[in-house]
Amino acid sequence: MFVRSHEEDVKGTSLLRKHSTMSGRRVVVFPSVAELGSTLAQLVSSRAEKALSAGGSSFSLGLSGGSLVSILSKELPAVANLDCSRWLIGFCDERLVPFTDPESTYGLYKNQLFEKINIPEDRILAIDPSLPVQECADDYAGKLNKAFSPEQIPVFDMLLLGMGPDGHTCSLFPDHPLLQERQRTVAPISDSPKPPPQRVTLTLPTVNAARCVVFVSTGGSKAPVLKQVLEGGEGPALPAALVAPKQGELFWLVDEPAAASLMSQVERPGPGAKL
Repeated sequence: MFVRSHEEDVKGTSLLRKHSTMSGRRVVVFPSVAELGSTLAQLVSSRAEKALSAGGSSFSLGLSGGSLVSILSKELPAVANLDCSRWLIGFCDERLVPFTDPESTYGLYKNQLFEKINIPEDRILAIDPSLPVQECADDYAGKLNKAFSPEQIPVFDMLLLGMGPDGHTCSLFPDHPLLQERQRTVAPISDSPKPPPQRVTLTLPTVNAARCVVFVSTGGSKAPVLKQVLEGGEGPALPAALVAPKQGELFWLVDEPAAASLMSQVERPGPGAKL
């Protein structure tokens, strides 16, 4: 059996990092969701410290739902000396349902995470689910514009994204007209192919304006679509493949089952490694 030396491992990791950085993204594979989650929490914490130490008045973080809720709710409160008092929280997309509904991303985070960390309630930007979908999108866009003024487009320090089995991210679905939206920062959607049908979502220009975008994708069921998004395939590019921050970092944090079909180079950091 061929065994790599420590020096070769370090060199190999360095080369992989150089390659993935040059290609505009870093694809990082973890043995388990637990190790992925711990590294994700450290990455969020370190980017927060970086933004605030650079003189920023806040660290702006955009959240998505799905498995990210349970991962962050477990791992973020475990970060030592975590101070979220100057964080600004927004949502990458949201379902137009009451906050008490199990489908509400805000409701899930409120019950599972926000009560565990010291983030002021007035620093959490949420939709108003009592409004019709168009007015709801306009209202949320107004909240972002006010919070990010005088920037013409909200520039989040970090966005955390998931990816559906069809390659959608946020509430941007394959072949949907919203993929062509270039004017609005936030858009309504009334015909989501995944229920509930009415949602509010950041548009691609807003997503791609972020300073750092982190995708989290886990499980063997994601392997085929992850391969298509990262390595290409027939047909139009899937929504997740259209996420390419213009001047920011792009990470894909995935577990081994999700990465099973990938042929391109990836990073496999050792235990406790920081990104």
